[in-house]
Amino acid sequence: KPCGDGDQVCNDPKQTLKDLKDFTCTCSNGVVSTGGKATCEVDECEVDPCGMGQSCEDPDKSYLSQHDFKCTCDNDPSINQVDGPATCFKDECKAKPCDDGQVCDDPTQSRDSLGD
Repeated sequence: KPCGDGDQVCNDPKQTLKDLKDFTCTCSNGVVSTGGKATCEVDECEVDPCGMGQSCEDPDKSYLSQHDFKCTCDNDPSINQVDGPATCFKDECKAKPCDDGQVCDDPTQSRDSLGD
């Protein structure tokens, strides 16, 4: 199997002895290679799954590897999450701690800064 074990489609338009190595291997993501197996890479970070203030790393870009990307907070690299955005900030005002007529302001929204 010149294109591997099922993750690629093989197409050999001219099946003669003089036209060897003219076959193509096509990955499901559209990557095509002529005369040999294609490299079917899928970088899950290309769609920016982490969002603003985070870095994304996809350690295994193989076609069969999914949901292994890691989001890391730019403001605190020790905070990260696999297969989804990390919680880098905590806005305490979202819980609506103030009474009616009061305005909530959370000046420091880092995960370590609570009660400010």
